[in-house]
Amino acid sequence: MRIKFLLFFLFLIFNLESHSQSKTKQFFKLSPPEKCWVVFHPFKTKRAFYIMQDALKTTDSISKINLIGNDLNGGQLDAFKHSYWMARSTNEIGERASIKLGKAHEKGNYKSFKKGKKEDGFLPDQPSSEMDLYNNNVGVEIAKKYPDQSKFEIILTVIDEVKVGSMKIIKKDCSGNFLTCAGEIISKESLKGSWENKKCLVDSDN
Repeated sequence: MRIKFLLFFLFLIFNLESHSQSKTKQFFKLSPPEKCWVVFHPFKTKRAFYIMQDALKTTDSISKINLIGNDLNGGQLDAFKHSYWMARSTNEIGERASIKLGKAHEKGNYKSFKKGKKEDGFLPDQPSSEMDLYNNNVGVEIAKKYPDQSKFEIILTVIDEVKVGSMKIIKKDCSGNFLTCAGEIISKESLKGSWENKKCLVDSDN
């Protein structure tokens, strides 16, 4: 009961300056781990929400100019999204809060998997989560290395790091089939309802 009251209190803080319906819906769409993050970071929540929305919009814009493809399911664009999100987040709300938010998001994805809920149109799994966490950390390190970069400079830096292989993506063939580390095609049937599977992480310049 005490936690529910605290969550409601933090929800009011989150909407103190804006009572828009979209933000209200976004709050209630958060996974339990993400709501827990809000509990411990109430005054960073609004900024974190803005940064996440910016990361999604920026990723969508990058996909349209086809610099790094448009694969949001384990591809270079997916790697960009997470690293850019964490780089911006680290600059804006700090390293520790950003890392914890990234981990909370992945824990939420596991809970979504168990409920059969998709993220970006795809059901999450363990390799995807490991990829995201790795790329999150790359984004944090980019922000630490270049703390004074503008938003545009961060975008260019993250794209460069994707292209030189600093991040991780999931191994696929030219037809988009997931491959094992040995290069064998993984059947779609074997991936259904499977958190742990044989998807293979490779450097992002593959």
